[in-house]
Amino acid sequence: MTSFLNRILGTTLIAILTPSLATADEFSDRVDAVFAHIDAVTDPGCSVGVIVKGELVHRSGYGLANLELDVPLDGTQVHRTGSLSKQVTAFAVLLLAEEGMVDLEEDIRIYLPELRSYGYSVSINAVLGHTAGMADYDFVSGGEDGPVEGGLNLESVAGGFFRLGNEDYLSIDEFFDVVKQIPLRQPPDESYRYSNLGYFLLSMLVEEVSGESLREYAARKIFEPLGMSSTFFSDDPVEIVKNRASGYRPEAGGYVTDMTNLFWVGDGGLHTNLDDLALWDAHFYKPTLGLNPEALMAQFLTPNSPMPSAPNTLYANGQNIGRANGKERIYHGGGWLGVATFYARYPTEQFSTILLCNDVSLSPSLLSWEIERLYLSSR
Repeated sequence: MTSFLNRILGTTLIAILTPSLATADEFSDRVDAVFAHIDAVTDPGCSVGVIVKGELVHRSGYGLANLELDVPLDGTQVHRTGSLSKQVTAFAVLLLAEEGMVDLEEDIRIYLPELRSYGYSVSINAVLGHTAGMADYDFVSGGEDGPVEGGLNLESVAGGFFRLGNEDYLSIDEFFDVVKQIPLRQPPDESYRYSNLGYFLLSMLVEEVSGESLREYAARKIFEPLGMSSTFFSDDPVEIVKNRASGYRPEAGGYVTDMTNLFWVGDGGLHTNLDDLALWDAHFYKPTLGLNPEALMAQFLTPNSPMPSAPNTLYANGQNIGRANGKERIYHGGGWLGVATFYARYPTEQFSTILLCNDVSLSPSLLSWEIERLYLSSR
């Protein structure tokens, strides 16, 4: 039981838990049991937060933040979040639109004229909603699957295909030069098709229009106003990140370091911790950002198109909106080298789970589902 939970344990918290989960201690013990398979001495693991009606009722870490130094995860570490970044990138774009600096229905090439001619108008809104027909990383390099028809099929200086991850390297400007050349995978507005490259281009859109990098713009317009002091887009591969959780993957009965050397942002790159994401979560219920916070939040939660991202699920600016346990559920995951993350919200319950894991073999979506079941099945 953390000191944080000791402070908030009382009539308010007991009221929001059910008779079968009558105390904060009992609920935390049951959450702890979900992660019992993680060895606190030898394994990387997860930072886990549970939010109920604005209270971070559970904040803990399971496993190690750094295997070389035996530093435990304690719920405070800063994690790279992978595709959880997309909702923040999208919010930055919506801020620009609210300020009249971009038109979401306009062709993205109006703002990024260096992009190749796609043969179609590709709206910013379609890029936000993954219906623009844009290609993904396989069009950069076919990799182990071989050449991709129509793809750039970039080669490594070491021979063979360019290895995206931690072997070959491109700066942000070099990567932009690559992405400029990549054609669409399919015509726009035909179907939902997830594209990391599209969200990278949105980061360049923010930079071109605002005159600031996404890192700078998001810090000034989002993180600083919300008090998210440990959150930033990391676009510098050699910067020092205090209290960072290192990334790992299993190999040969143990683990090896699994950290990317690619630091473009937009599709990923967001670094944050549980406390800061709790502030982000609170903003959904009491919005303060933008010229008209309520209207901006309503737009942020409006699907970009009627094309489903999954069965009975629509995509809204970096968020999947569907249903589970008979209630609306808004969620997104993230995965990259050393990164496995998941964030789910139940708006009507004001209940959220946040899982930031530094072991790519873990499934934070399934672990989140277990926590969600614990809480909601007894409501």
